[in-house]
Amino acid sequence: MKAKIIVMPKKAVLDPQGKTVQSALEHMGYSGITAVHVGKYLEIELDGADKETARRQLNEAAHKFLSNPVIEDYKLEIE
Repeated sequence: MKAKIIVMPKKAVLDPQGKTVQSALEHMGYSGITAVHVGKYLEIELDGADKETARRQLNEAAHKFLSNPVIEDYKLEIE
């Protein structure tokens, strides 16, 4: 199995990396960019076939370790 976790800043949180990327893109001549959000993307390969156990464990890991739940949201997909 493969798990994909996307961690992004919450909408209400200032994203200084996103603002820096947006500014750099504008200075390079790319116009029409209204917002950039910078996050993390993780792919985790798993042994076993119990999707529910994997989902439970990865949700716990994402909440405790892979994200900061105060300022970030995450999305978990298991294939």
